[in-house]
Amino acid sequence: MVRALSCRLICIALVALFACLVPPAHAQAGVAGQPLGVCLLPDTGQRVEDLISRPERFDCRTPQHRFGSGNFWALTGPIDRRSTFVDPLVVRFASLWQDGLTIHFVYADGKLRRWDSDARGISPLIQLGAIAQAPVPVRDPALVRVLFHIQRSANARGILLDPRIATLRQGDAANLMLAALYAFFAGMALALLVYNLALWCAMRHRFQLHYCMLLAAMLGYTITSSGALAWLAPALANNDRLRFNYLFMGLAGGAAALFTRSFFHDHMPRRQLDRLASIVALAVPLSALGVVLFGAINLRIADLLYALTIGGLLAIVVPTLLGAWRQRSHFLWLFALAWSAPIVLATTRVLASLRVLPWSFWLDNSTVLSMGAEALISSLAVAYRIKFLREERDAAITRAVLARKLADIDPLTGLLNRRAFLQRAIGRTDPQQLLLVDIDHFKRVNETLGHDGGDEVLRLFAAGLRATVPDSVLIARMGGEEFALLAPAAQPIEAERVLAALRTARMPFDLTITASIGSCTGSLVRETDWKALYRRADSALFEAKAAGRDRARAFVQAHR
Repeated sequence: MVRALSCRLICIALVALFACLVPPAHAQAGVAGQPLGVCLLPDTGQRVEDLISRPERFDCRTPQHRFGSGNFWALTGPIDRRSTFVDPLVVRFASLWQDGLTIHFVYADGKLRRWDSDARGISPLIQLGAIAQAPVPVRDPALVRVLFHIQRSANARGILLDPRIATLRQGDAANLMLAALYAFFAGMALALLVYNLALWCAMRHRFQLHYCMLLAAMLGYTITSSGALAWLAPALANNDRLRFNYLFMGLAGGAAALFTRSFFHDHMPRRQLDRLASIVALAVPLSALGVVLFGAINLRIADLLYALTIGGLLAIVVPTLLGAWRQRSHFLWLFALAWSAPIVLATTRVLASLRVLPWSFWLDNSTVLSMGAEALISSLAVAYRIKFLREERDAAITRAVLARKLADIDPLTGLLNRRAFLQRAIGRTDPQQLLLVDIDHFKRVNETLGHDGGDEVLRLFAAGLRATVPDSVLIARMGGEEFALLAPAAQPIEAERVLAALRTARMPFDLTITASIGSCTGSLVRETDWKALYRRADSALFEAKAAGRDRARAFVQAHR
């Protein structure tokens, strides 16, 4: 029943995920504007004027990844739109790894306007969503085409992806919508990071620290992948921003592997899956570091290795969830829901890196969305596990307290035993009164009622003692039928009152039970004091027995 319900929940999460991956028509945040077709031509030293006059030379059918890396010309399809001061136009396209870019704006009168990148690449054009947005110069003739010259394109995802013509208002609206999205995730990640870091400082569970590492890496990834880093550090080259993007995503993948391992540590086969999790946790950041260090040499190979190591997360997440499922983990279903989106999107991104799936703005930005959902739901799983850890701790404390209490209590009467009585009695600095109470003729009671009846008499006798003296008085069964009462000498116990109450206590078969009491007063600072006090009280008890029982005697110090 539980497994079936859990499977349904996971299926619902996956359906919701795919629904999110296909945005509604009005949600045009990152893909604002009219799409423009693009055709490519390898750069062999052609002149701009020749390229514009002969657009048929461009290849519009070959997939971009088949061109390899290098320098290229990219020509858009016909545009025929005017950029005015009232409603200026912009050209939007995806940010890719390239060393330089020149944009030629072609107008209906044959005139050209151009924009050249500097050492920063397209960094000055970056908007939220890591979309480059170039303003179209205002001229009266209509803009008919845009010609791009891309220098040293790595072509890991493409050469020029998803060029669009849009108005500045549409670009600003896209920035506003994406700012809300990224701000929501960044704020949530920061709040969860601070909260869980404080919890880790207090509780010191490894999975809490790994969760904080995951949140910190995802926060860095959000800043870099959103394009906000280009605004925070305008002097930073766009390729360097992409390097940071890879690095933070690699750190997030490694932290996710550590978090998965430590969260379900009790359910992981230590020699296999635990070792694999350690390898993946190290391999993902190293592959990202490889992109950072060697991406300029051959980004396509470095990016492929990176994508495969990200896919390696599936090799630990899925078996870990299966292991937790077999162990009937309390936390499995929240964790499965949290990881359903990242698992699916990691798979699709690996497929996109392998060119099985085409590039998509939403797929390219899906990591922030999926990891945002994962971080939020995982926080519930973390809280759920902390709840169980707290309950286990409280139960252990309760058991320890109960065990300690049982070790201090006489199981028959419920009074303190001799050891617990001495622990609480010795060390008192004020003078104390000690009463030793012994049941008269208890051997006859056992012979008359049997040992079960004798035990019942002891229980009722102990209850009578508790009911007779104040709660502050220490009462203990010292052994057999002998009991001890200890109270401050400033608030002495009236022995005759105790005897009177015991005479009227109801016993089995209306048996009348009497007792003898011996008392004395003295200090109880050390164990030697206790031995002396006990000896004197026992001497007084012997006098009470010798005098005929059912009476009390107090020890009187002889004067010399």
